[in-house]
Amino acid sequence: MIHLNWQERQTVKRIKCVHTDAKKYIVNRVLTPGKEYDVKNETDEFYFIIDNSGKIGGYYKDYFTEEN
Repeated sequence: MIHLNWQERQTVKRIKCVHTDAKKYIVNRVLTPGKEYDVKNETDEFYFIIDNSGKIGGYYKDYFTEEN
């Protein structure tokens, strides 16, 4: 039940949003291009981050680039 304490979990890494041009979903309300986000969990296809709404959201990795 990892989803119950995601906001308190340690940050895995930082990523930067590069675009919000979604084909299927509206993400420009919760993501800002150029803004950096803390990754709380990661799968092969998604990053789980605290988005602009202040809640955890899962987003496709193609919206982001990894910061070094």
